[in-house]
Amino acid sequence: MTLAHDFPVWAAILVAFFVLGGSAITLVGSLGLLRLGTFYARTHAPTLGATMGMGTILCGSALYFSVLETRPVVHEVLIAVFITLTTPVTLMLLARAALYRDRAEGSPDVPAAERMEEAPQRPESAENRSEHEEPAR
Repeated sequence: MTLAHDFPVWAAILVAFFVLGGSAITLVGSLGLLRLGTFYARTHAPTLGATMGMGTILCGSALYFSVLETRPVVHEVLIAVFITLTTPVTLMLLARAALYRDRAEGSPDVPAAERMEEAPQRPESAENRSEHEEPAR
């Protein structure tokens, strides 16, 4: 790896733009965590801010190391793929666990679970009927 004084000015400006922009996006997502009222609303702002901010910061990092080493660096791409895949899954698991807990406690802030007898019925076709049921006449 070469020294930083060999780094071109145009690349330094782009890297600074990406890193500062990604940091600002992440900060806005973090402020959303403080500003929003319920747990369910609070899960969205940091998740979106972290994912988008991470992508922008990793673009700056990839540019920096690609220019310094004069070859493409793919470590940042792998980091972005793993974070982009795991962040929404974690959000869904946390939201489902909280929804289950709040419904079990009878919290009024959460919509009640839809009961099967209240759910709209779909008309059954011949393919949807089980084998042991008799056809309707």
